[in-house]
Amino acid sequence: MFSKKLHVFSLENITILNPDRFPMHPQKSDAIILQHIDYGESDRIVTFFTPEQGLLKGFARGARKSRKRFGAALEPFSGVRLIWRQRPNSSLLNLQEAELLDLRDGLRRDLKALALAAYGCELVTALFGEGGAHPEVYAMLKSLLDQLDVDGGCAEYRLLLELRLLRLSGHEPHLLHCAVCGGALPEQVHFSAEQGGSLCPVCRVPGARPVSLATLGSLARCRETPADRFAGFHLGATTLGEGAPLCTAALDAQLPRRIKSREFLDRLEPLPAAPRPSDGGGHS
Repeated sequence: MFSKKLHVFSLENITILNPDRFPMHPQKSDAIILQHIDYGESDRIVTFFTPEQGLLKGFARGARKSRKRFGAALEPFSGVRLIWRQRPNSSLLNLQEAELLDLRDGLRRDLKALALAAYGCELVTALFGEGGAHPEVYAMLKSLLDQLDVDGGCAEYRLLLELRLLRLSGHEPHLLHCAVCGGALPEQVHFSAEQGGSLCPVCRVPGARPVSLATLGSLARCRETPADRFAGFHLGATTLGEGAPLCTAALDAQLPRRIKSREFLDRLEPLPAAPRPSDGGGHS
């Protein structure tokens, strides 16, 4: 006869993995490729943004050789549909397949559009980090890339991008009242990103930028438009000249690090200068 042994298991030393964190089934989502880094001889580490889970990073094994599984789908700014699995004990997902939905080939033929696309993707990476659903940010970035693909880059798109990212990240500056005392503003006011926005004459600090109330009104109206709308905006020279540097300064006050792609963008298309009163520059 065979002897039967009773094995007693204790739960004390057993680690039970959270099934929500490491699901066994593959996951699928539309995504925007933000960047990739070549790894080893044929692999890639890919950073991408999804509407449901925000910013994620994955490991694409053999991506530079496998035309069937990945092809050109992992190029930056592409719209794709990705399939992946979680990797236990790793922050990188295991990318299994990518379907190319939109290469956005048009923006790759326009240097200004390419620079602004890289700037937008780097800003999203810096401001929103990994994890968390940001469907509005996804829709905004997708719309920007689609617009750049069709029309190329322009100063209005950069201003709208920065203004909307400030709002979506919860860091929008005070525009139509004093950021310090909350009081009303005269026609000519000043703006300080460090103080949180517009300043009345009493609260003005050294280094604050002069700006007209009309420019601040134009920025406020732009801020209230749908975040995924870029077409149809034509801003006057004064609004761009005064408003664009303010948006960039407000964004810089919130960024955790220097944005490398901005240097190239500024060389291609420097921030517009505000016209002098005699120049007749108008507002939007």
